[in-house]
Amino acid sequence: MSEIKHVRIVGAGLIGTSIALGLASRGVSIELQDEDASTLDLAKDLLSPHLKEGRPDLVVIATPPQAVFETLKNEFILNPQAVFIDVSSVKNNLILEVERLTELATRFIGSHPMAGREVAGATSAQSDLFQGRAWILTPTSLTNESVVEMAQEMVSILGATSYLMSASAHDYLLARISHLPQVTSTALAGAIAGIGEELNLSGQGLRDMTRIANSDADLWSEILLENRVEVLKAIDEYLHIYTKIKEAIEKENSSSLKQIFMDGNRGRSLVSGKHGSKPRKYSHLLIVIKDEPGALSKLFEQCASINANIEDLSIEHSPGQLTGLITLAFSLEDALRVQDHLLSHDWKVHLR
Repeated sequence: MSEIKHVRIVGAGLIGTSIALGLASRGVSIELQDEDASTLDLAKDLLSPHLKEGRPDLVVIATPPQAVFETLKNEFILNPQAVFIDVSSVKNNLILEVERLTELATRFIGSHPMAGREVAGATSAQSDLFQGRAWILTPTSLTNESVVEMAQEMVSILGATSYLMSASAHDYLLARISHLPQVTSTALAGAIAGIGEELNLSGQGLRDMTRIANSDADLWSEILLENRVEVLKAIDEYLHIYTKIKEAIEKENSSSLKQIFMDGNRGRSLVSGKHGSKPRKYSHLLIVIKDEPGALSKLFEQCASINANIEDLSIEHSPGQLTGLITLAFSLEDALRVQDHLLSHDWKVHLR
């Protein structure tokens, strides 16, 4: 039987509201708090049937990073019987501060859901935001086992998978798999901003690389400064490789460039696949579709009709063109079946 009946969430942004929606969908009653009245009103409207006041089993701190510790102390005074968890993306400094307060440290566990969207706020919240995602848990040296178990239960309810690690290991890792990609995307988007309207000729690669450059400036400024030691190390590691590329181009050294790209291929192959599983190699079908309403749904219906599972997709569309190019990823077996099926129904299909 679930130990989580009533949860208080402080911070009604994207993550806090998504947690609330996900828990509410599983029958957990929710209590919300946010300093911004308009943000709180919107989140409450989304959750109105599930809102309730009372003694929470669990208190989730979902505020911006710099406010987490003070909020946590205040909430502990109000609800000393509860279990406490935060969801900020930097952990080491927070854990060190919490461990100075012994009673709180026994009832607290840090956490970081590896999920999000480039558009912040309750308006972007989704009840299934954490489905199939990793969720890192960072206990203090004093955290009770029952606290760890309740945190793991919450993660499981939300459809994610929990991973335990130290706060320092978390900050090292996140500087390289989250914070560095954000810095890189932001820098790239800034570098091309002066190009102007011709950017509409760009392909999927640039769109993929700059997607997260639309992230919240205030939040990311806090995150990068909070984890500045590890972020600076990660940037130096990245600049070292970038400099090697620059020097190889300057010296017209093709063997060095090829080695750098091979190293990149190897790194890319280690990035997790769907649902955080081991990466898989997919076959890709390039399909020409008409730029008209219902074209995509017709294509998906064709795939569904033969029970072919689409693993991933991307869409290319040049300005003024009456057709688009959609790339669908399948297992090799499904790709061959879909290719034959679509060709027999007069689709233009190419296996890559």
